[in-house]
Amino acid sequence: MDQAALAATEVIAIGDSLARLRIAVTYLWRHHRLPQLDRPQRFTEFVQHRKLFDRDPRLPAFSDKVRAKQLVADRVGADWITPTLWQGTTLPKQPPWPRPFVVKSRHGCNQRAFVRDGSEDWDAIRRSCDGWLAQPYGLWLDEWLYGQIPRGVLVEPFIGCNGLLPLDYKLYVFGGKVSVIQVHLERETRHRWMLFDRNWQWVSTKSRSDNLAPPVSLDRMIGAAETLAQGFDFVRIDFYEVQGQPRFGEMTFYPGSGLDPFDPPELDLMLGQLWSNARG
Repeated sequence: MDQAALAATEVIAIGDSLARLRIAVTYLWRHHRLPQLDRPQRFTEFVQHRKLFDRDPRLPAFSDKVRAKQLVADRVGADWITPTLWQGTTLPKQPPWPRPFVVKSRHGCNQRAFVRDGSEDWDAIRRSCDGWLAQPYGLWLDEWLYGQIPRGVLVEPFIGCNGLLPLDYKLYVFGGKVSVIQVHLERETRHRWMLFDRNWQWVSTKSRSDNLAPPVSLDRMIGAAETLAQGFDFVRIDFYEVQGQPRFGEMTFYPGSGLDPFDPPELDLMLGQLWSNARG
């Protein structure tokens, strides 16, 4: 090996060591324990393992909010997709799209703005988009796949009802089979979530007082999720229900970056075992 190649190898090794250290420290901060990165057991540890070692090119492809729409439409049908009103890198000085609509980043998570009635500060939204594009997403948490997605912005119709966000159904798919469904309610006001199994039986202890009924399209969501998840040991696939019809949201390979605690904590081990079994 020549000196240039040797130097490059050493740089990569140093980078990998720093990533392991960052991940370990961040995990310790959130979970109050060090992660088992080489032999993960908990779900949250498997997420860290994926961040360190999994460079499957399908991960960024399915996480790209523009590209994923065509990939998903090809597999389950175009009727699952929310149409794109616009995509690019510089929002126009005045929004030409019918309200309400959503502005979101193509390459990141939780980067979005809602325009409901036109009273919103459009200049502030444009500045926010400039900020999304100025910085690489996922770098500080070592979320490799986001750095592989072209930075951009897209605009979609708002699919909630009466200005309220729809319920968010997040299906955890291990080895091509939906095992649990996480439901998020009132994300802008009194955000909370709960966990069910695929038969809509309670798994988590949170928010049982909500007495939430399953979506009427649950079976269709499960079928679509299992179709989309083929070939992955784990992926979380998110859906909404709009007037009784299911709608694809996104595919996530690092849920919560593996930093969100589970309630009860035993769920972390249970989901980790499902991931381990899916890997064979």
